[in-house]
Amino acid sequence: MKLPESYYHNDDVVALSRDLLGKYIFTCIDGLKTGGYIVETEAYKGIVDKASHAYGNRKTPRTQTMFMLGGISYVYLCFGIHEMFNIVTSAEGQPHAILIRAINPTEGVDIMLHRRNMPALKPNITSGPGSVAKALGISRKINALSLQSNEIWLEDNGLTFEDEKIASVPRVGVSYAAEDALLPYRFYVKGNPYVSKPNK
Repeated sequence: MKLPESYYHNDDVVALSRDLLGKYIFTCIDGLKTGGYIVETEAYKGIVDKASHAYGNRKTPRTQTMFMLGGISYVYLCFGIHEMFNIVTSAEGQPHAILIRAINPTEGVDIMLHRRNMPALKPNITSGPGSVAKALGISRKINALSLQSNEIWLEDNGLTFEDEKIASVPRVGVSYAAEDALLPYRFYVKGNPYVSKPNK
């Protein structure tokens, strides 16, 4: 059921980011299973992408995970608050990554509500990358973990979207990336209530 490791070795991170829409992501953290299907992603194209942590072949303790063989998790802390879950793709030494920005929850919703300290289900439970990670129980403890593991994995359950249902727009919050901030590397499912910023 899990997407094979070879799926993540594709060197076209932009095409892969789009293809991830409709794929299911699951976690089993502390024995609790949660998951849903992906409705929003952002591609980061390695050393040539000014918005990427690895731009200019930048290697630091944080970015070293990005340079590993595709098919693992890259989790980092944003603004000292939010854990951000990314999928490392492509070949070893080519630091491509895809940020998971939103999912449509389908399993373990009660667990997600508890993790998010929410009394009732609302779209913001998994809208935005920080919310996705918190709802799924993702933290830096699973940084560099294989997506073939029993803690986190993806599945293709046959859910697809027609081209006209998918938007391709600039990424969120990367104005520092100059002209690369305008690249249409963010993909989302039009009309899905869990998408973080549908009109941006």
